[in-house]
Amino acid sequence: MYYEVTGNQAVVCHLCPHLCRLEDGKQGICGVRLNRGGILYAENYGKLSSIHMDPIEKKPLYHFFPGSMVLSVGSVGCNLHCSFCQNWQIARANASAYQGIHTYTPSEIAGLASERSQNIGVAYTYNEPVVFYEFMLDTAKLVSKQGGKNIMVTNGYIEAEPLRALFPYMDAFAVDLKGFEDGFFRKYTRSELEPVKKSLIAIAGAGKHLEITNLVIPGLNDDRALFNTMVLWIREMLGEETVFHISRYFPSYRLSIESTPISTMQELYEIAREQLKFVYLGNVHGQGQGNQTFCPGCGEKAIGRTGYHTDISGLDSRGNCHKCGHKIIKHI
Repeated sequence: MYYEVTGNQAVVCHLCPHLCRLEDGKQGICGVRLNRGGILYAENYGKLSSIHMDPIEKKPLYHFFPGSMVLSVGSVGCNLHCSFCQNWQIARANASAYQGIHTYTPSEIAGLASERSQNIGVAYTYNEPVVFYEFMLDTAKLVSKQGGKNIMVTNGYIEAEPLRALFPYMDAFAVDLKGFEDGFFRKYTRSELEPVKKSLIAIAGAGKHLEITNLVIPGLNDDRALFNTMVLWIREMLGEETVFHISRYFPSYRLSIESTPISTMQELYEIAREQLKFVYLGNVHGQGQGNQTFCPGCGEKAIGRTGYHTDISGLDSRGNCHKCGHKIIKHI
């Protein structure tokens, strides 16, 4: 889907903002979309590297059916080349070389989702689901038809038209906002910031559930003033109740920078809480209040979390605060 033939069997892919121009026999930046004789193929269609039942909080989604489980699937490939990638073993793999590939049809995944008890649907995650777009879309249609929920865990680097085509079937998005400065994006992810901002605005405008994660890397994207600019933008463009996760970096792939100091995480947490109602800390052991949900109306603890154990006793059956009635969770 989403490509044009430009002559001499060359094609231009219109799935993501890279707009890769591919001669016959060449792959896109993602490593999984191949021009063969003027036809663009998704080489990873139905080829899954990972399939697990996960707590919804692992995505991370804290305000979408808290405490539930979701069937999570991933393939190989990615349209970003992050030097700090946490899943580089599958993100930088291709469908033919990766040893752990298993092939599924969309109906098989939808069937597994419906068979698993206490499962709310399917999350497309682990690697970047934009690059297994067709399989995700075909599966999401079936899952939606049978009453399940669809969740996309993504970097948001996708063109507007294919993103809009997902909205009738996708219920929630967990978007990784890598930073808020274009130079950082170009140098460390080989992409650009502006398309991600446009995706976030489109997702929020479509009324889809949205949570944002920002991985904080010391010396690269932890500038306090720029971080404050980012959370101000989120508040102004997406709303002050946008759920925001600040995630601690650990050395991985091509980066050997030391882990983010806990003091930095706490400082950024306080900066974000000045602008946003729901802020959380990720990858921080014993994070205390940074893992809990407090009611913006009365300050009462509404949801308690210990690891992936979730206590929603502070909410009523409609997702409102037990004490003051403030709406906290729309999907429960």
